[in-house]
Amino acid sequence: MHKVRIYPGKEYIFGLSVRFAIGRQQDISYTPGTDFSDHNSYLMFEHSFRETIAFYTKDEILIDSFWKEIASAYSNSSRKYHTLVHLENLNKELLPLKEKIGDWEIIVFSIAYHDIVYNTLKGDNEEESAKLAVARLNQLEIQKERIELCNSHILATKRHVANDTIDTSFFTDADLSILGYELPVYREYAQQIRKEYRYYPGPVYKAGRKKVLNHFLNMDRIFQTNHFYNLYERQARKNLTNELESLN
Repeated sequence: MHKVRIYPGKEYIFGLSVRFAIGRQQDISYTPGTDFSDHNSYLMFEHSFRETIAFYTKDEILIDSFWKEIASAYSNSSRKYHTLVHLENLNKELLPLKEKIGDWEIIVFSIAYHDIVYNTLKGDNEEESAKLAVARLNQLEIQKERIELCNSHILATKRHVANDTIDTSFFTDADLSILGYELPVYREYAQQIRKEYRYYPGPVYKAGRKKVLNHFLNMDRIFQTNHFYNLYERQARKNLTNELESLN
């Protein structure tokens, strides 16, 4: 069970709408597997982000501007899967591992920025997302080596191949966790990805999607850490195979 705390009168941003915490201070509890389709659940990752950035600046206007930039990008109408719900899911998957992660604050920033630039017509989304992350963390005057760690986390999501850094492995595994969810959830994810790539004709999309699916199925391990491997590897291979067969 995990808890976050909200405070009365504090403004929170959910997508492009604004909600307020009213009344007394509250603790909100959730367990892994929580349904994050309700916009109220976006509070969880926003809380993590605001709590983390507050270690580096007390400028509330700056903090608000950082979060609004993130919320606006992930709420773009062209996005169907790579939304605030995706960020919330990564946060949910990684919170139980917080004590095993070497630099949790950099993981939070990596979650926030890893898909902030997302254009399915271009192939440099990870690089552009990493550039923006580096720029924002430089504004916070975070140490260069830690900024480089964030940059590495984000770039690693381009191909999700094995690496020697445990924090990066946890992060990229969490990014792929949807692959190992129950089949109905996976099918919804696959449909959302197709909608994000709606500009591509069927044959072109199918060829590209098959390449992605085979990339993962040909890996010795989809999930590099034992934690995520034990949770999701078997179901992920079933789901990927099922989708691949549907595309033939």
